[in-house]
Amino acid sequence: MNLEPPRVAVLWCPDWPITAATQHHKLPPDAAIALVTKNLVFACSPSARAEGVMRGLRVREAQARHPELTVLDYDPALDSRAFEPIITAMEELVPGVQVLRPGLCAVRVRGAARYYGGEKAAGLFLSGRADEEGAGGARVGIADGIFTADHAARRTTSVRIIAQGAAAGFLAPLGISLLQDPQLVTLLKRLGIRTLGEFAQLAADDVFTRFGPAGAHLHALASGRDSWPLTPRTPPRDLDVVVHFEPALDREDQVAFSMRTTAEEFIDALTAVKLVCTAIRVELDSDSGEMSERVWLHPHSFTASDVVDRVRWQLQGVLGEWRSGITRVRVSPDAVDAIGNHESGLWGAGPDERIHHGLSRVQSMLGHGAVLMPAISGGRTLHDRQQLVAWGDRHVGAKPVDQPWPGRLPAPLPGTVFSPRHPVHVLSTDGASITVNGRGAVSAPPVRFSATGTEMRRLTAWAGPWGLDERWWSADARSAWRFQAVDDTGCAWLLVLDAGGWWAEARYD
Repeated sequence: MNLEPPRVAVLWCPDWPITAATQHHKLPPDAAIALVTKNLVFACSPSARAEGVMRGLRVREAQARHPELTVLDYDPALDSRAFEPIITAMEELVPGVQVLRPGLCAVRVRGAARYYGGEKAAGLFLSGRADEEGAGGARVGIADGIFTADHAARRTTSVRIIAQGAAAGFLAPLGISLLQDPQLVTLLKRLGIRTLGEFAQLAADDVFTRFGPAGAHLHALASGRDSWPLTPRTPPRDLDVVVHFEPALDREDQVAFSMRTTAEEFIDALTAVKLVCTAIRVELDSDSGEMSERVWLHPHSFTASDVVDRVRWQLQGVLGEWRSGITRVRVSPDAVDAIGNHESGLWGAGPDERIHHGLSRVQSMLGHGAVLMPAISGGRTLHDRQQLVAWGDRHVGAKPVDQPWPGRLPAPLPGTVFSPRHPVHVLSTDGASITVNGRGAVSAPPVRFSATGTEMRRLTAWAGPWGLDERWWSADARSAWRFQAVDDTGCAWLLVLDAGGWWAEARYD
């Protein structure tokens, strides 16, 4: 059974990434701006397009066409954050808004048309309200289905209405490239099909047989039979909790005690919507205007006592520095997860739960940094790759692990890394210390080595050297030569020669 597509109003904000970046960076509305990603122009402002800048250009070519071009990194999260006030404003006017992407949203127009006195009036009201929130010339298209209404909005300067049943006629002269399926579009063009109307004239059964369900769906869109479902967004529930203190409190135990009931309400509200919180954001305000904000992470999920502990730890770091007491504490969920993913097993979580409880208890008594756990960071040396992180915090290293790091020691890695490194002597057959010249040539084969004050060991095998040259352009440049060696007991070592001499950096256990 074929159902008629619903009447839909699509609100389109032209050049939304540019509008969001202009508002965020406080740039003039007519500034020539290009947003880039991977050294290619992702979006550009009208004034930049007037000078020949276009999407897909390399940054150097775009700057050559417009020397005064302002180049900014494209931030998809900024688009979403900036569009949220517009969505909230739309939901105040018309319920059931679906966000298609930042800068583009849809809503069923039937109820709005009845309330505002017609589709035209509803469209004008929606676009005007969006402009009040900074949309920058919002346009509205009203038609049968999202696909047709979207393209109607892109072909008007205000509001365009496609009459009911007229979607196929409106779409017919439009280019086939609007289907946004490069493989299918290329094939259709080779067959001489250039417009949506020509594609719609093909028999639906033949299209399904040749191109499958995906092709049949695009054929339906080109024919004005829009099957895109309109799924309204569910407005997020405000789960933040705020506590105000009057007069201001200057003792951490007073603030922590006052937060207990609020923390329980915070966790109960999350549980009521079947969520748990794995990261919280704590904001502290003082009577003299100071502010502290931090995101706290949890290895599992927060309880009420965990929330109170994080507030107290943050207070310990600021109360000694601030000139006045605390007037406000705000706790908000920064990351949540479905509660079903954190349920205990049939017989409980066992030792892991007890370990977590014990370590959290030690933290509550000695402080957040009293319990540390090892984590792997980025870097070329084994010492660079070691990092200690407070229990419960997610590791966010300054050096990303997933970077190439040329010169990094490959797997398998040593089992024991010495901290600090052990000074050693590496000798040749005649007892001379082994050296390496600038070209990586060894002065003699290493045959013996020992740590200071220990028995000399005979080397039965060795490999290297592998050069390591870091930050050669700066004052803290570092260079070294690394060797792997096996002694007569069968133990393997990672040896390093640098400006300070020979070192045993690690042992392969």
